[in-house]
Amino acid sequence: QVRLVESGGGLVQTGGSLRLSCAASGRTSAIGWFRQAPGKEREFVAGITLPGSDITRYSDLVKDRFTISTDNAKNTVYLQMNSLKAEDTAVYYCAARNYFGSVTRVFTTTVAYDYWGQGTQVTVSS
Repeated sequence: QVRLVESGGGLVQTGGSLRLSCAASGRTSAIGWFRQAPGKEREFVAGITLPGSDITRYSDLVKDRFTISTDNAKNTVYLQMNSLKAEDTAVYYCAARNYFGSVTRVFTTTVAYDYWGQGTQVTVSS
């Protein structure tokens, strides 16, 4: 069983920055960040393989603005979000994939992840 706790959401103006944190208990093979806006499906934002954190992947919507990283000592994954836009407004979730050995790619679908955090609201005002 893996427990995930997100933090770092909030209200920010267009062009601003936020850093989300996802603290994980237990071993996982990958962490993904997803987001869900009202009336829309949950969508992939960014992901990273663990341990080693050498494979990352980003949605085209956030590439070059968001950066995913890890602090292995703290078992925490971060999502640094820069140049935020109004369309980035959503509830952001981190998700973990069970560890059955190392994985060689980042999964972008919700069904590929076994555990989910409670979500953190990000609101970007224009």
